[in-house]
Amino acid sequence: MRQVHGATVAVVDGTEPQLVEADALVTDRAGLVLSVNVADCAPVALFSPQGVIGAVHAGWRGAELGVIEAAVATMRSLGARQIRAWLGPCIHAECYEFGEADLGRLAERFGPAVRARTRGGQPALDVPMAVAAALGGTGVELAGAADMCTACDPQRFYSFRARGDRGRHTLALWMEERVG
Repeated sequence: MRQVHGATVAVVDGTEPQLVEADALVTDRAGLVLSVNVADCAPVALFSPQGVIGAVHAGWRGAELGVIEAAVATMRSLGARQIRAWLGPCIHAECYEFGEADLGRLAERFGPAVRARTRGGQPALDVPMAVAAALGGTGVELAGAADMCTACDPQRFYSFRARGDRGRHTLALWMEERVG
């Protein structure tokens, strides 16, 4: 998958691999690995007891365009009725200075809780709150989150925003065959 900070979702069915431009992958097939790469963007794992999973790369642009909602809708089209989510490490507000115009649009879309301040008092985007708001709007429960900021811990995480790092983290998930 070539991630483009958009809202396109690709359904993975195990046929011949193809390079797709997308920011989320969804499957209802066991044994296939879905993955997204991130540095400061939010990696979101979606899972359903009905046997459908999704991996989402939720940067602020993709979140604004509806990548989370699109992934949830795609999962539901494949039979998922109950969906839960897990949020991986991403940049947090204390480290994410954000332009007022873009922040205003995101606050309008996701609510005022996404508005925050950096440690230095500058306007900031609270990415975990934006993800939670997007999920909440679809009725998906945020079952857990890695409360870790990618910018705050250079020993463990890459951060393009904080340090210009070129490395990426990978969120990978899969379903095993159901037995019995």
